[in-house]
Amino acid sequence: MCHPPGVLHLRSAGLRDIAEILPRTLALNSHEGIAVDPPALTAALERLLGDPAIGGVWLIERDGAAIGYAIVTYGYDLEFGGRDAFLTELWIDREARDSGAGGAALALLDPELRTRGVHALHLQVRPDQPRAPALPARRLHRVAADHDDAPAVARSVAGPPTGRPR
Repeated sequence: MCHPPGVLHLRSAGLRDIAEILPRTLALNSHEGIAVDPPALTAALERLLGDPAIGGVWLIERDGAAIGYAIVTYGYDLEFGGRDAFLTELWIDREARDSGAGGAALALLDPELRTRGVHALHLQVRPDQPRAPALPARRLHRVAADHDDAPAVARSVAGPPTGRPR
């Protein structure tokens, strides 16, 4: 598929893309100060890439080159009317930061998730993450302090939630 120059798009990743994703997820974990076992991380990523029932991985591309990735895993919540998803990783390469790529990638995820039957996307954003993409207030449906350092934020990707906002 041809995209105009400079336009960001998402490409669903598969096992063939592990060489693009693995170094970035290792960088993300290092950046966050999270100790990981590279062989275990590789095995988990391979499982996710090979099993669309548990989630999805997208490469974020501009001008035909990957500039980041997003990982979403699935759950199920009656409050949101069924399948929900958790954005577990969003990474934009250093050279592509400060260009709105993170927020644009989040917006591009909505239709991708709708086609997979997802009703709500949950984000965990630590207060000390000033680069975390801002979400328009009208799209937020729940804020809960699931962890002191990572409040959960949910937003609808397929319409209003079935429950009341908290």
